[in-house]
Amino acid sequence: MDALVAYAPLLARGALTTIALALAALALATALGAAAAGAKIGGGRISQGLVFLYTWVVRGVPDLVMILLIYFGGQRLVNAVWGLFGEGTVALSPFWAGVIAIGFIYGAYLAETFRGAYMTIPRGQMEAGRALGMRGFPLVSRVVVPQLVRFALPGYGNVWQVLVKSTAVVSVIGLEDLVGLADAAGKSAREPFLFLSAVMLVYLGITWASTQALDGVERRFALRGHDAR
Repeated sequence: MDALVAYAPLLARGALTTIALALAALALATALGAAAAGAKIGGGRISQGLVFLYTWVVRGVPDLVMILLIYFGGQRLVNAVWGLFGEGTVALSPFWAGVIAIGFIYGAYLAETFRGAYMTIPRGQMEAGRALGMRGFPLVSRVVVPQLVRFALPGYGNVWQVLVKSTAVVSVIGLEDLVGLADAAGKSAREPFLFLSAVMLVYLGITWASTQALDGVERRFALRGHDAR
């Protein structure tokens, strides 16, 4: 236990890195998921085909393989493009490689979450908005988005919980996150079980806090929807 206390500041830094990685990846996944859902709902055959290919690849390739491909292959691709402009080499950091990989992976799952939420919105709601003279952005912002958020929140919360746990995989490319630092500290102190148990508790704490926050947001949007009816 003394070893765990001694390494506590290091583990706290790793926990902050893990949370930052998860939040940045979620932001990217949300943007990709929204774009892919929009293309699948209202796009043409080409855009729908690209979205199908995107989701098919993500579902078929393990997360670890995707992270390694983006970290090593992405770095070579960036440097090859950079070289065309006569620039020097660029090093892709493990943090941003993790953000891109995890965001890319879970963007595919959020695409289906958003698409399903959109399809749940009663058609009469949008027809009523059009009857009131709403078009374009006012219709989307006042009618579609509030209901889409309410219907998408349960699935969105599930994706977030799984995404947080997936951040642990990024330690394999050298990111000094919670898992990577705890593993190194546990080997140094010769108490790997103690340090990995601490990691387990931290992840449980993050998921518990996330569950409480998401439940509160879901209740708030449920009440709004009830008041609107």
